[in-house]
Amino acid sequence: MAGKEMGVEITVKTVGPSRPKLLRVPADIKVRDLKRSVASECCLPVERLKLVLHGKVLHERKNADSEHGRLRLENGDTLIVAVMPKPPAKHLREDEEEEEDDLKVHIPRSASWWKKKLIYILQEKLRLPDVVLIAIFSISLKAWACVILWFLLAPVANKWDFGPLYILGTGFLVILLNLGKRQHGELSAYSIFNEDFRELPGTLNADRLDRDIRAGQF
Repeated sequence: MAGKEMGVEITVKTVGPSRPKLLRVPADIKVRDLKRSVASECCLPVERLKLVLHGKVLHERKNADSEHGRLRLENGDTLIVAVMPKPPAKHLREDEEEEEDDLKVHIPRSASWWKKKLIYILQEKLRLPDVVLIAIFSISLKAWACVILWFLLAPVANKWDFGPLYILGTGFLVILLNLGKRQHGELSAYSIFNEDFRELPGTLNADRLDRDIRAGQF
């Protein structure tokens, strides 16, 4: 009886780089009180503690005075303590929800009936992911027509042994179509295309390196 009144000595191991600690607690103790003792001894937040004893997670019960809310400890027991991470801030959770919402397909009210029907078939019948649907409908009809035409002409080019040239020509055509147009007075990144071969500010070339070396910046 005297030993039970003095309590038992258990080893507390915290997940992480901290060293194990010896803690003396009553042999018959509530999970809630054990958490408080561990939090006080190890300077840990009691509301985020998870205790593991003999491979089982210790849970608090709503009725802490019931038998399920108590446990019996013995000398030499090892208690594993883990600190749960803090939940993200409210504005971060809202940002995550907005990002998830951005990855969902939104059908505009002005969309035509065939487009709505097609989205319904792909989403509900074929169960395509929203990311795939976004990729499909982000491409214009003109671009889809070009892609289909390319695949139709590919076997013809291969039949006439023009397969490599067909692919190379497609690559050059894609580059040319995506060059864009410069505004009036806008400089090109390549000085050879600019009037008087003007370079962009900060361009690294041999003259710039020579000036930096002479100025002692290297």
